[in-house]
Amino acid sequence: MVDEQLVARGITDTRVIRAMRTIPRHLFVPEKYQGHAYRDRPLPIGCEQTISQPYMVAVMTQSLALNPGDHVLEIGTGSGYQSAVLSQLADRVVSVERHSVLTNFARKNLDATGVTNVELITGDGSRGFPDAGPYDAIIVTAGAPNVPRALKAQLAEGGRLVCPTGSRDQQALQLIERHGEKLHTKNAVPCVFVPLIGVQGWEN
Repeated sequence: MVDEQLVARGITDTRVIRAMRTIPRHLFVPEKYQGHAYRDRPLPIGCEQTISQPYMVAVMTQSLALNPGDHVLEIGTGSGYQSAVLSQLADRVVSVERHSVLTNFARKNLDATGVTNVELITGDGSRGFPDAGPYDAIIVTAGAPNVPRALKAQLAEGGRLVCPTGSRDQQALQLIERHGEKLHTKNAVPCVFVPLIGVQGWEN
């Protein structure tokens, strides 16, 4: 998976590559899909949600340019796979998931892989989680009409934010960096994610 789907397609961050070699993706999908876990495709995990394709996980993670001491906010825990990858690269990860069933599934998966530096929250991810902010990096693993204002406000000085924005059916990654009061934005690769449901996302 790593050599053929990630390195061959331009993933160069050695820490990201090492993290994705370390975390066993098959442990983060339902048992009936484990035979497909290392294909470059999203897979169903319940609650009409998916685990992202490995390449997209790598692209988004690499774009955050994480440092070992970073404090990270993830929106959309899902099965916990992206959380586990982030846990290898940062000091602390806070992850918000709106489905309690998936929060519990992710906790089980993270415990099974020995991940101890991820805090899971059940709630509206479009609001972020200001109680533990600000964050050096924020990653949104669901498509939003626009980057939620709440998430921009929780980004620390020098912080990086990656979020898919666009329609419900097609998005492009937005990469944002905070420098003082200015937010520098650029668009990256096109993508398709499940919708970000919440007060600053899409209506259910």
